[in-house]
Amino acid sequence: MCLGIPVKIVEKKGKTGIAEIGGVKREIDLRLVEDAEIGDYVILHAGFAIQKLDEKEAQETLDLIREIL
Repeated sequence: MCLGIPVKIVEKKGKTGIAEIGGVKREIDLRLVEDAEIGDYVILHAGFAIQKLDEKEAQETLDLIREIL
């Protein structure tokens, strides 16, 4: 099973960025989402941003994940 989680882009340098979730930051690859910018939420899977999300949808998904955990 694969799991993609919503993260917020907080820094961007070319085709890579720094994303944050729950206070944890990690470097991610942005090549699959060309229009991703700082402040955007993206789905992160295996180190790659694979899709942009609006903030409401990202927060709803994060809330569901928190309930499960």
